[in-house]
Amino acid sequence: MFGGGLLGIIFFGLIIYAIFTLITAPGSMKIGITGEMTPWRFLTKKYARGEISDEEYVRKKAMLLNA
Repeated sequence: MFGGGLLGIIFFGLIIYAIFTLITAPGSMKIGITGEMTPWRFLTKKYARGEISDEEYVRKKAMLLNA
């Protein structure tokens, strides 16, 4: 009866924590809050435009993820 409000607060806190973690995680595949051109976004755009091959995309993606 009295735990329902507390569970709601805990659930809301977990959602806020998850969003914060995704935004601030180093090396994550995010574009950033400011929308700047990150290496990951730049690579994805080049691949989408057909400027690099599948093999080159996979190789460079692995390099970015391991950096």
